[in-house]
Amino acid sequence: MPALSDTRQWLATPLVRHAGREVLSLALMDARNHTLRLMEVFEQAQGWSDVPSAQCPSVTGLLGRIAWFQERWILRNLQRHLGARCEPDAPRLAPLQPEADAWWEDPNEPAMLSGRPGLADLRADLLQILESTLDLLALAPETDEGLYFFRLALHHEDLQGERLLQCMQAAGLRLARDGVQALTPRAFAPREPLLLPATRARLGSEGPGFAFDNEQPAHSLSVPEFEIDAQAVSWGQFVEFVDDGGYDRQDLWLPAGWAWLQALAQGEGRRGPRYVEQLGAASGAVTQVRFGQATRQAAGQPVMHLSWWEADAWCRWAGRRLPFESEWEVAALNASGRGFTWGDVWEWTTSSFFPYEGFVSGPDAAYSQSGFGRTKVLRGGSRASAARLKSPRFRNFAPPEADALFCGFRSCAL
Repeated sequence: MPALSDTRQWLATPLVRHAGREVLSLALMDARNHTLRLMEVFEQAQGWSDVPSAQCPSVTGLLGRIAWFQERWILRNLQRHLGARCEPDAPRLAPLQPEADAWWEDPNEPAMLSGRPGLADLRADLLQILESTLDLLALAPETDEGLYFFRLALHHEDLQGERLLQCMQAAGLRLARDGVQALTPRAFAPREPLLLPATRARLGSEGPGFAFDNEQPAHSLSVPEFEIDAQAVSWGQFVEFVDDGGYDRQDLWLPAGWAWLQALAQGEGRRGPRYVEQLGAASGAVTQVRFGQATRQAAGQPVMHLSWWEADAWCRWAGRRLPFESEWEVAALNASGRGFTWGDVWEWTTSSFFPYEGFVSGPDAAYSQSGFGRTKVLRGGSRASAARLKSPRFRNFAPPEADALFCGFRSCAL
């Protein structure tokens, strides 16, 4: 249990994976307050429509699922004390709203099912469910099993909070200037790539504490020597790719990536990452719309809002490659003292998302299994991510065409 003076550190780092009841209760309140603040932006927005798109799911669906997820796995779960050993289909108590399972269980359901509550009713549900959650947390065994679902619900809400910010970006909703600045990636002066020696690395997560099922089991892996960028690829570097005809040269793209690019050319066209309004090859000037405001991007800021296909094409143009996720994890764990910086944008890796050997699904089986074999791994975290999510072990994943994420990439030598 941390001293009270250390509580802020616990709330803002992956240490919360090991937090006891007191710190966990503060973290759950912090996450819910963040959700409600974001919800208020949608409530006050003019002309905003909750219609899902390729860039943004239903906002009421996201908010309803935050409440439903916490209620399902904590308030209604008679086996919550068993932690990851809980039977996913064990009988449950009735939900607060009788139709909750029909409304929120399937995140791919249409946005407007009959009878779904609006934002005002969802706000009341979020507050009531949190209050009951905290009451149960106060009585929970202070063990990894007893706290498992409280930690899981916390991380689920943090992930959905970033998706809400993605929806704000997609809808062009304005944030206060200090809010936009807080979400803006830092600019870095160029640094030389780092050479990391061959190693036998211990990858993945192992106890004690909380871990997502796809981070387990921890395992040893031989990683050959590799050279990796010290920082994410910048706008200054990406502009050179565009200037050299990167979006017109089929030889730089994998067949599926080229097909994706040509499909976009039939509609919106594509000459740069999503939300870019100006990308000056001669001047190097980049303007990207950030939360409804056209914003000049510094040359040293990481390129952001681009697909895996675009990251891979840049690497082919530069004579480099995307890192394997094992290389990224080794660098994040061992090279921070040598200038390896991360956490400003999610970073695409070349790795497809598959379970580690010996994988055992957690109770929320759909979370990882929905992405296995059809998505790519991203590592690190963005400025829009909750700081406590930014573990070097965390495996994010998305389809290669996804570009609404706050994502970029770095490269490795061939």
